[in-house]
Amino acid sequence: MSQEKYIAAIEIGSSKITVAVGRASADGRLSIVAVEQENTVECVCHGVIHNVEETAAIIGRLIARVEKRTNITPRRIKCAYVGLAGRSLRNVPRELSRNLPEDTEITEEILESLRGDALHSHIDSSLEVIDAIPSTYFVGKTETRSAVGTFGSSVRAQYQLIACRPLLRKHLERVVRDKAGIPIAKLVITPLAVADLILSPEEKRLGCMLVDLGAETTTVAIYRGGALHYLAVLPMGGRNITTDITSLNVLEERAEEIKTTSGNAIPAENPSTLNLDGVKLSDVSNLVVARSEEIIANIIEQLTYAEISDKQLPGGIVTIGGGFNLNRMTELLKRQSNLNVRRGTLPPSVIIEDTKAPTYETIEVAGIMHAGTAPGAPDCMEIPVKEELPAEDYTYDDEPEEKPRRKEKQSNESRRPSFVDRIRGGLANFWRPSNDDDDDDTEID
Repeated sequence: MSQEKYIAAIEIGSSKITVAVGRASADGRLSIVAVEQENTVECVCHGVIHNVEETAAIIGRLIARVEKRTNITPRRIKCAYVGLAGRSLRNVPRELSRNLPEDTEITEEILESLRGDALHSHIDSSLEVIDAIPSTYFVGKTETRSAVGTFGSSVRAQYQLIACRPLLRKHLERVVRDKAGIPIAKLVITPLAVADLILSPEEKRLGCMLVDLGAETTTVAIYRGGALHYLAVLPMGGRNITTDITSLNVLEERAEEIKTTSGNAIPAENPSTLNLDGVKLSDVSNLVVARSEEIIANIIEQLTYAEISDKQLPGGIVTIGGGFNLNRMTELLKRQSNLNVRRGTLPPSVIIEDTKAPTYETIEVAGIMHAGTAPGAPDCMEIPVKEELPAEDYTYDDEPEEKPRRKEKQSNESRRPSFVDRIRGGLANFWRPSNDDDDDDTEID
């Protein structure tokens, strides 16, 4: 990166939409300078956009607020990186091979051609392939993570195809590009971008699980041997707990408040007998504990679907998402999984300069934004060029164009009419109808 550039990112989630702008410096640091968020109300469900118009309107308002920031103006967003996540997102393992002439050198072109075949693989007709991520290569019978420069008569690659329902991508493009009018620099697969940002290479090589517990979905990404091994999105999240509490005859806003202040994923040894505005805290505890245990059980069950054991994940579990803000939710996951669990944090190379932005709510959009730091990635902002007004009131046609007569305030003496002007004015008054009082200021050429 030869110079500083600005990167804009848009994250569309089930509970909120975020627009953020970061500044990437020449030394590789990313400073998040402006973050604007707005809650979504039924326009996004399980990460899938349901109301295109309302979602686009929210994005438009957020962009306007970002561009008004004193550290952003007069810059304008000309393109943005947009996160792709949602209920139908998943991995599909696929292996492809190609026979080559004897002792052929494996080049980037050969691997890209093989990856192109993977992207066009036939899978479930209800899904489309978004990306193809190589796990490992085999050149002849030799396994390698870096095949370029090796020699062999065949190459075989194991891929994790990232697939989703076509509607997930189409609605993103329709909202951001067509409705909000923001060109998409790149669609970024959010959970993979976050993993690249906050997981260490050692954790990926050892084997680890990244869990993003959101409002309506929980995303699980498992890494082994330094590469993606499994990806799934579960249709459950923190809002399920809130909805359960509404069964106690309270509105959702009040239920969210009760969950935040009094909810606990692990039951207390001495259950509370308090009554909070007609709501028994013991009833709240029963609901919160039951749903929390269900969510955690489904997270751990993904190990079975991934066909690995907890012993194959010595890197433990890394958690992100607002759902883990529930009291003792992280502890419950640690107890049930028997794995080390840590809260995901941004690396030192990412700095949040916007003091109003909560760190735990910025990790996902930071991951999306980080994709824009790649070499050759475009600058997402521009300073509009003021359009010059056309020159007016030239004295003569043969005068140079660069010297138009300026309309400046003149003194009273310079405004004094000449003899010819007085004659012209007299003729004008002579021909003016006597009852036309409204046109006294009209000039006659």
